[in-house]
Amino acid sequence: MSKALTILNRAIVECRLCPRLVVYREEIAREKRRAYLSWEYWGKPVPGFGDPEARVLILGLAPGAHGSNRTGRPFTGDASGVFMYPVLHEVGFASQPTALHREDGLTLKDAYITAAVRCAPPDNKPLPEEIRNCAPYLDREIAALSRLKVVVALGRIGFDAYLNFAQRTGQIKSKKEYAFGHGVQYAMPDGKILLASYHPSNQNTQTGKLTRKMFLGVFQEAAGLVAGV
Repeated sequence: MSKALTILNRAIVECRLCPRLVVYREEIAREKRRAYLSWEYWGKPVPGFGDPEARVLILGLAPGAHGSNRTGRPFTGDASGVFMYPVLHEVGFASQPTALHREDGLTLKDAYITAAVRCAPPDNKPLPEEIRNCAPYLDREIAALSRLKVVVALGRIGFDAYLNFAQRTGQIKSKKEYAFGHGVQYAMPDGKILLASYHPSNQNTQTGKLTRKMFLGVFQEAAGLVAGV
């Protein structure tokens, strides 16, 4: 991990900017879910995870209450991760297809995973001000990932979070030209490529809105872009 990312992740873990989220994440960590009573929940903001030399950034929504809020690592220990990591493994971004806990040996190659919001929100719905409070962390993360070439935004909130970053940094004046949709691709003014995917939430995968084939296609596209194919 680079020094910049190490310092950033330390600041993220210590963050208490959003009172509603602090109360919720800590309450969930105390009460737990019956299946995880033996776990010591993380119960703090979840920092990004992956290869500091990554050319692909995977930008999600927020930690799951009993997933990342329990394990302390993005998309680890919940249904979204069960769906996502086998795909990342198949494409070559993940060293293994399972993600159970922070010490399970999983590493990422050429990919880094983060989220628009770093604390688990009630009903998976962060407030606009909570997204804004987390925005400086995303700015610092992107700055530290100096080789970044492709951003895969999972869901509309992740997609909008990246467009907001592009506005803050003066790349774009308006988001009107950038419509969210699964598989859409935009060449950003700074040379990066923005790819969009439906979020691999249980709601999307169980209803068939997002299939494995659809999800795999997005990451195969991302791999092809960084390889220059």
